[in-house]
Amino acid sequence: MMQLTIITPDQMVFQGEVTEATFPGANGSFQVLKNHAAIVSALATGNVSYTTKVGQKSHVIEGGVVEVNDNKIVLLAEKVIG
Repeated sequence: MMQLTIITPDQMVFQGEVTEATFPGANGSFQVLKNHAAIVSALATGNVSYTTKVGQKSHVIEGGVVEVNDNKIVLLAEKVIG
């Protein structure tokens, strides 16, 4: 499992364990799985989806940055639309 945190300037959107996450990268969408290499990527407006023990969830974000390091994912979204 990986630890995912999704935050905006004004709220904590999600924090918890996930098995995978998909992000709308500036150069196309990409998926992060356990033990992914460390990266920092700019994000475009689009859909962020992730799978928890309960099932799959998703949010539409309006840009941001994601950092992946040591099975911890931090998404700093400019805005969550839905």
